[in-house]
Amino acid sequence: MKNVLVINGHEYYDFAKGELNKTMFDEIVQTLDGAYEVKTTVIDAGYDIKEEQAKYKWADVVIYQTPIYWFSLPAKFKKYMDEVYEYGVFFVGAAEGYGKGGLMKGKKYMFSTTWNAPVTEYNNAEGFFAGKDFEDSIAHLHYAQQFIGMEPLKSFGAHDVIANPDIILYKRELQAHLEDVFEMTANQS
Repeated sequence: MKNVLVINGHEYYDFAKGELNKTMFDEIVQTLDGAYEVKTTVIDAGYDIKEEQAKYKWADVVIYQTPIYWFSLPAKFKKYMDEVYEYGVFFVGAAEGYGKGGLMKGKKYMFSTTWNAPVTEYNNAEGFFAGKDFEDSIAHLHYAQQFIGMEPLKSFGAHDVIANPDIILYKRELQAHLEDVFEMTANQS
């Protein structure tokens, strides 16, 4: 893994300024830049479809930094995927069966997410997610990436971000997560 594409999927509004999401996006870029070749996309700033497709072909790893809105991606992020994940570029029909025609094989991806859901709601039979763990709660997001042939890296979540924000904790946890996932040493970061 030497080429990393980091995508900022936040959709900016007056009531959702995305300061935490931008902080996390910047933290990812700063942590990996130097140890890896890094390219970025900020979806809300606009993008060229063909340029984005070229970035995916170039990347060994794609990191999606995004808030979770209503248990899914922001609308512009979903539109980005609809436009960029083009048939014949990202996937084709496959004789092996549904979901087996991904053209991004050999590439990995990671979700880094921000949620208002408290971490105590996961792995809790009485919690909102009915005993599901964090990865299960975003399974629908994983399916899209796996459909195009990419393999998951462990996802990251910053939780309780509105009710009980702790930016220092989130940055520290993200740093540890990146070091673990990318097997980075303290000297490389």
